[in-house]
Amino acid sequence: MGFKLITDNTADLPMSYIEENQIGLFTLPCTIDGITYDENNSLDSKVFFDKMRSGSMPTTSQVNPEQAKTRMEAYIEEGYKEILYLAFSSGLSGTCNSARIAAEEIMAEHSDVRIQVVDTLCASLGEGLLVYLTVEEMKKGKSMDEVISFVQETIPHVIHVFTVDDLNHLHRGGRVSKATAVIGTLANIKPILHVDDEGHLTALTKARGRKKSLTTLVDIMEKSMGSYREKNGIFMITHGDCEEDAGFLADSITKRFGIEKCIINPLGATIGAHTGPGLIALFFLGDAR
Repeated sequence: MGFKLITDNTADLPMSYIEENQIGLFTLPCTIDGITYDENNSLDSKVFFDKMRSGSMPTTSQVNPEQAKTRMEAYIEEGYKEILYLAFSSGLSGTCNSARIAAEEIMAEHSDVRIQVVDTLCASLGEGLLVYLTVEEMKKGKSMDEVISFVQETIPHVIHVFTVDDLNHLHRGGRVSKATAVIGTLANIKPILHVDDEGHLTALTKARGRKKSLTTLVDIMEKSMGSYREKNGIFMITHGDCEEDAGFLADSITKRFGIEKCIINPLGATIGAHTGPGLIALFFLGDAR
């Protein structure tokens, strides 16, 4: 059967892609207005961000070891003896560690089963881009060890750059100070952030105004691609219910670099709970994060 590839709903890949490629999925729950949404109860992205705009404040939680074990055991029951789990950044969630605990327990109970948990140090479609590239390697008939080597070599080169429209959500999540949120909002300052080598969200630079912030993302891509410029056959964009801005960004990249293949997908609730509506994030390969 080959090996089973698993990732998280935080990868923000289209469900059609997940299903087409038979990718297993861990779902990090999100609770808003007293209702918890998980793999059994989904929430439309636009509805979710409309709730946030109206003042609802969501909370999220990680997958615990028991949940991770149950999900992995289900794949073993399907007949898989090898499982590769590309996990949401340990710098943003404890889910990766939960999966490692679960994997160790399962392998102690099943001597013929091998489970490899890889901390991607990625988030959203950065994680999704890594999954996409992994699937392409799997299509070449690569073994799990060969794919793991590819993944580990690629992780440091998955670039995440993003901007938000409302600094208050980043303040609520502890990413910026209250003073920064207030002053930035009054001055129409848009922060440009990225995911660093440890998988944490950190500030990169800033721009004045929404359109300038989007152009800055393209400028950063041009500077960051370096020797990976020819390897970028695809780039990815996610957005917090601002599809028009996502389209503008995609068109700008295609015009400047000639890269036509792109996946644009709405930001899921798990990460959107911490960034709020209006986020625009760009993902591609580059020399270094």
